Amino acid sequence: MGRPGLNRRQLLAGIGGLTVAGSFGFAALGTGADALASGADTRVRYWNLFSGGDGYNMISMLDSFRAANPGIDVKDSTLQWGNPFYTKLAMAAAGNRAPDLGVMHMGRVTGFSPGRLLDAWDVGLLAKYGVREEDYNPALWNRGVIDGKLYALPLDIHVQLCFYRKDVLKKADLLGDDGRMIPVTSTTEWFDVLKKAKKAQKKGLQTIGLWTNDQNFQWWFFVAFYTQLGGTWFDDANTEVTFDTDKATEVLEFLRRHVTDGYVIPGAPTGEQFINGAPFTWEGNWSVPVFSGAELDYGATPLPPVFGEQATHAESHAFVLPHQAGRGGATNEAAHQLAAYIVQHAQQWAAGGHIPAHTPTLSTDAYKKLAPQNEYVSAMDHQATEPKVWFAGSTGVLAQDLGPIVVSSTMGSAKPDAVARRMKSRLTTLLASKNPMDGRTAAQGGAVA
Repeated sequence: MGRPGLNRRQLLAGIGGLTVAGSFGFAALGTGADALASGADTRVRYWNLFSGGDGYNMISMLDSFRAANPGIDVKDSTLQWGNPFYTKLAMAAAGNRAPDLGVMHMGRVTGFSPGRLLDAWDVGLLAKYGVREEDYNPALWNRGVIDGKLYALPLDIHVQLCFYRKDVLKKADLLGDDGRMIPVTSTTEWFDVLKKAKKAQKKGLQTIGLWTNDQNFQWWFFVAFYTQLGGTWFDDANTEVTFDTDKATEVLEFLRRHVTDGYVIPGAPTGEQFINGAPFTWEGNWSVPVFSGAELDYGATPLPPVFGEQATHAESHAFVLPHQAGRGGATNEAAHQLAAYIVQHAQQWAAGGHIPAHTPTLSTDAYKKLAPQNEYVSAMDHQATEPKVWFAGSTGVLAQDLGPIVVSSTMGSAKPDAVARRMKSRLTTLLASKNPMDGRTAAQGGAVA
């Protein structure tokens, strides 16, 4: 892409506000040993941010790869989730000490200076190991394409879902003949459903968990419903803010009404309330193992299309190649082989609630039998994502800036119409701001495919 290099000192100065102190600590997981000790011909250093159940599933997949490919040793390390991970990864790439393979949230890729801190994938090598563009949802694949090159290979999408208790909804006559929640296509229908569910639920519980005071969840919900209304953020050139304050106000009023109508107990532990009998909770798909482990009779659908168009918030874990000055040879090929293997063997990854990005997996009998995953797999085709700009993505500047503003409306400390105008003002400021990774504004970041 013709961009100059970026050294560690410049990067530290540019990152500025990110917390660097303490970001260098990480815990090594898995059974990968040094290649010299294991006798393997090639070693792949792999950094990820998966802990808990995701970490367990990833380790199991890596061990399967090791058993199938004894000539490749995988040295996997799990780092702290969030900005500490991205800071360490950026500094390693700038200092030519990057791992051979890494994981990022797809929304952060545009801001990670592709071509300077990330190397492009060799799609020919990926095809050699069985991964092709045609095996992906086009919109998801293209999110990883910058200036015509693939910089992020999607592993999954993780989405916000409407979890529901079948036992409560059955009492409220809100289940269809298929045993699933009845369809909802408008705000009127949705609040009618909540009203009926409230009459059938246990006393002392909220009707729905909405994470009303959590900036991340409130932001994710806003993105979903604003997308349902057809709302946009910026023009194609990323030079003008096209944010629609009327549509934003409509979404903010919708979220606020859950509180004012008494369906939410602000600050209540959403997951615990659901396990104890609350009819609904809106959570990420990563809650599937928790609720299944509690042996609940429940279902999960994408967020209801209350504004007409189906859209639910989605992010994606994706494999990336952190920049290496001498990238190539057997190690680089092994990194491609490892990523391709995990992508194609993501059935176990789906057990954690994530929707595998490799679409052939979704058509297997094994995946179709997974419940409730088989109920919300359609979310792959109606993803509501953040705009493709440097300040977007999981734990990114956009969510940190606008999330608390959305919370102020939902919690009632600010009026929805005033909040919508404030959001547009912040978007205008962010659009003119420079990416600390390379000093470029969104408009200067290059044409995206």
